[in-house]
Amino acid sequence: MAQTNRIEPDLQFIRDLQAAGGESLKKCYQCATCSVVCPLSPEQNPYPRKEMIWAQWGLKDKLVGDLDMWLCHNCGQCSEQCPRGAKPADLMAAMRNMAYQNIAQPAIMGKLMSAPKYLPVLVAIPAVIFLVVWFITAGFGTPVDENGNVLWRLVFPQTAFIDPLFALTAIAVALIFARGVLNLIKTFNDSPQAPVGGVPVMDVLKSTWQVIKDEILTHAKFKSCGGDNTDRYYGHMGIFFGFIALFIVTAYVGAAYWLGVFTGLDLKTPMSLWNPFKILANVATIGLIIGLVLVTKRRLNLDDAKFKSCYYDWYLLGVIWVVVLTGMFSQLLRLANVPGIAYPVYFLHLVSIFMLFAYLPWSKLAHLVYRTIALGYARKVGREPKPQV
Repeated sequence: MAQTNRIEPDLQFIRDLQAAGGESLKKCYQCATCSVVCPLSPEQNPYPRKEMIWAQWGLKDKLVGDLDMWLCHNCGQCSEQCPRGAKPADLMAAMRNMAYQNIAQPAIMGKLMSAPKYLPVLVAIPAVIFLVVWFITAGFGTPVDENGNVLWRLVFPQTAFIDPLFALTAIAVALIFARGVLNLIKTFNDSPQAPVGGVPVMDVLKSTWQVIKDEILTHAKFKSCGGDNTDRYYGHMGIFFGFIALFIVTAYVGAAYWLGVFTGLDLKTPMSLWNPFKILANVATIGLIIGLVLVTKRRLNLDDAKFKSCYYDWYLLGVIWVVVLTGMFSQLLRLANVPGIAYPVYFLHLVSIFMLFAYLPWSKLAHLVYRTIALGYARKVGREPKPQV
């Protein structure tokens, strides 16, 4: 006599998926068009059809350990060709959105990142920190140096506040990511897709390094997806390399400052506009703006009948826009020497930077880490997405 398996749907999980961006999943009637048109889906156990089945039935255990949701590059071919408007690409994105919220600890941060009603709390945390410092150092005043120039360290001292705060934040974020990566690899190893005995962490990391060189730095898979990905490709490239360049400049500024502290050399900021690192920072800002314009334009022009942007998408874009614009105007207002406006704008810049990086493990930008690890794991087990011929 055949054994009967009883399925117990997790209804709350279904509701959470719909709230995270997969609101149309119930429209799917399993025609498999999505898996057929996907240019990256493997021939064996292709996605996203099986993910649509699992989502409709609330099979949380299957979806939580699903490697394939990380392999989708969200080109939208499946949603564009879906005859029912079920938007499989949105579901895959929703699954990743939920993963960002739950992989990293503490889980409360994932909840705060999940809905716009919590945005005031996310803004208030850094705002209160920087306002307290501003009050202590200048009583909310807008001081200038002996030459009448605006200097950020007169309000937000680098030695006593900025560097310690962001250094501790960076360490905390790195530790959270490390724990999240280990949890993610364990989840993959516990899934039915994993080889017997799983894959050792070091093997995954070695494979991930190859993925970074072959795919991440070149964004090669963007070209493998169907449709017109021009804006998406160049937009992501501008943002990606713009942030890398600004990281290099920030690292130089921090290293130069502390070298000056210990050696007595005058290496303090602000740098000359003709300093090579200042030039690099300004070029990176231009690259970021171009990238943001392309990505924002593409998202605004998406057909709502086939794609739907969710809060997670706009939160990340919005924070990056604020970081870039307040950074640019902080520099211009400092050069124009308008302290009454310059300091408030710089305050907003610091708040937005904190929101971007301190909340990184729970935001959509966490895909830089988690998705890259997943691609490394997929390559190791022979599951990486391969363009169909």
